Amino acid sequence: MRGTNGRGLFGRWIERLRGGASGPRKPYVREHEGFVSLQFVRRQTQSRMVGNDPDRLLIDYTRTMFAALLWQPAPAVLGMVGLGGGSQVKFAYRQLPDTRIEVVENNPHVVALRGAFGIPDDDGRLSVVVDDGVRFVEQRRGRFDVLLVDGYDEHGIPAELSTQAFYDACRDALSPSGVVACNLYVRDPETHVQKLRAAFGADHVLVVDEPKMSNRVAFAWRGALPALDAEALTMRVSMSVRSLLPEVFPRIAVRVVRHRTVTGR
Repeated sequence: MRGTNGRGLFGRWIERLRGGASGPRKPYVREHEGFVSLQFVRRQTQSRMVGNDPDRLLIDYTRTMFAALLWQPAPAVLGMVGLGGGSQVKFAYRQLPDTRIEVVENNPHVVALRGAFGIPDDDGRLSVVVDDGVRFVEQRRGRFDVLLVDGYDEHGIPAELSTQAFYDACRDALSPSGVVACNLYVRDPETHVQKLRAAFGADHVLVVDEPKMSNRVAFAWRGALPALDAEALTMRVSMSVRSLLPEVFPRIAVRVVRHRTVTGR
């Protein structure tokens, strides 16, 4: 019977699935064929880790996002919007020992699983907070040399992280020569790119495709690009990091130099 009570029960059930009345949806950990995955639903993997190599950056786009180090090879403070399975957190923590890392995640159930993915405990270099990503960024004007934005839920990029106000806040949260890298796994990435261009200026935004994936990574920065060729730009990044991401820095450095040549900025 489709009376008012029935519709109300069904609506509340849908709301719970979407993380409404009962709060954010709980993910779970799945172990399969040597991988450890963070999932909200069976056929949708939010993050994946190699069980016997937990610090490895497995997914291509997570590797590409670290090309932000071409702009800031030795960041004092690195911010992250979105924790997930913590692959980028672990990489930065191990490979950038002089960098402070500040992470925001709005789902406490995701943070509660950090031990399952080998994410280090908070200490003098690492802080993981449960908070709204927009508020986190807005409250840290001029704070970050590098900001990695990879905030997703089971539906994709949340609406709150898709607004012009959010991208403006990302710009304002950067140091004078800071850079933000955004993972754009959406049907219409150009909508996000246009907002980044509005925030930073068209000549301060570079978008690269992931050759093996259906997403893009967008870099946006404050200040001028270094007047270096691709090889010299790559060599600014520490050898230890370059050796772990050998395909990333030369590929993106060429794009950076080409972008500088075309725009003159």
